[in-house]
Amino acid sequence: MDFVEKRLTARAKRGDRDAFVELIEIYKDKIFQLAYRMVGNRQEAEDIAQETFLRVYANLHTYDDSYKFSTWIYRIATNLCIDRGRKKRPDFSIDEEAEGTEGLDWHSRLSSKEQTPEEKVVTQELQETVQDALSKLAPKYRSVMVLRYIEDLSLQEISEVLKLPITTIKTRIHRGREALRSKLRFM
Repeated sequence: MDFVEKRLTARAKRGDRDAFVELIEIYKDKIFQLAYRMVGNRQEAEDIAQETFLRVYANLHTYDDSYKFSTWIYRIATNLCIDRGRKKRPDFSIDEEAEGTEGLDWHSRLSSKEQTPEEKVVTQELQETVQDALSKLAPKYRSVMVLRYIEDLSLQEISEVLKLPITTIKTRIHRGREALRSKLRFM
């Protein structure tokens, strides 16, 4: 994938729109899922994903291809999520899912041919519980937890995305796990 990404980013930097569209296709779901895990709201996650790609397009000329493209785009998306959390204001959208329709989100699209309806409900409730607990973590812990356990990034990659030393990342992961564990205990 790195070779393909390098070729696509080089072409996109030269103004090839088709190459940029291919980069969007590679990352659109990953960026949406990252944003959704960090902000806990589908509409906000879609807005953040869109803003991420707009910023990538506008700043592609500044991308240093000695670094992984994934690190750069995750950094942009993570920073947008953190900024959104800082500016958080109560917002209500008519597009937001109504109470009791939680099964109609992206979790329901995960392939699970073997699950019974009861197992699906249990899985959905567990996902909602974890997402709720995750959304209550401080942003500095939420970001490392999502990048590590949802996006499966290495400590080095998280360090590059957040521009923090690995020792800080390890501390935040440890404290984030402890905070998540205590929040899940009381749910």
